Amino acid sequence: MKISRICGVMLLAAALPLAAQGQGQPWPSKPITIVVPFPPGGATDVMARLLAPKIEQAVGKSVVVENKVGAGGTIGAQYVARANKDGYTFLWGTVATHGIGPNIYKNLPYDAARDFIPVVHVVDQPYVLVAHPSAGVSTVAELVAKAKSDPASVSAASAGKGTGAHMILEKFQSATHTELLHVPYKGAGPAMTDLLGGQVQIAFDVILTTTPYIEAKKLVPLAVTSAQRSLALPEVPTLDEAGIKGFDAVGWNGIFAPAGTPAAIIAKVNAAVTQALQAPEIHDRIVKEGSIPVGGSPEEFGKFVQSELASWGEVARQSNVALD
Repeated sequence: MKISRICGVMLLAAALPLAAQGQGQPWPSKPITIVVPFPPGGATDVMARLLAPKIEQAVGKSVVVENKVGAGGTIGAQYVARANKDGYTFLWGTVATHGIGPNIYKNLPYDAARDFIPVVHVVDQPYVLVAHPSAGVSTVAELVAKAKSDPASVSAASAGKGTGAHMILEKFQSATHTELLHVPYKGAGPAMTDLLGGQVQIAFDVILTTTPYIEAKKLVPLAVTSAQRSLALPEVPTLDEAGIKGFDAVGWNGIFAPAGTPAAIIAKVNAAVTQALQAPEIHDRIVKEGSIPVGGSPEEFGKFVQSELASWGEVARQSNVALD
């Protein structure tokens, strides 16, 4: 949970007046838009709106969060990829737009590596594997045993094909040599509704949206998907601790700019976000909601994204997941 420090050169660059590309005015001279490629109210949108006011304070201009929804995040990502490279449009990207999507969509309308510049790794968002009480399992071992004895008896909900929840499910099946009945929904909301109603038995979901149902005893937590336990669910083991050795898969959020955006602007936004993540009220709320603040340099984030592309590419190949 340690946030990397920005180097002195980057902080110096962030403090200087910046001229937007092709303009004589210092940057920023007008509102900045952060595009969230998922619906309002979801975990990604909540995180973007939490950070936006702090970014606004740091850069001195209003920051608008705009939702451009559809196709697993690809519509919003495509919009930003084609936006002006002047530092006024950014993407609140995720594992879906820059890790999973490029590996499963046959006709992705953008190139995740070529069309964007990584700005800053904001947070990691571990998932938690939960079961409806009627499933009759309270541990991962019991779930795996039930799935192997009768595969049709365990149905797994997800927010849709190719989503983070679906791909983590695929990785889990590969690691445990099981084959569960995947039930894709059109969004996390409908999936959770049916899970709570017992129409499906298990699901992987982000901790932020699942914790209230765990606390109310409506869902049984089996394990978290990160390498370390979550401070929001300290009594819940990791999948590694539960016997799925080496399992580590999380959702994540980060900011990207269209390729060609001036480096000085990238540096200033990076510094603003990293400073915001260090603010106690922001840091503590992120942790309380089950996420992990990250921060760090654009270069560090770029290397992380490359590793995610490779990792999820392997999962996609093993599970033979491909979408049009």
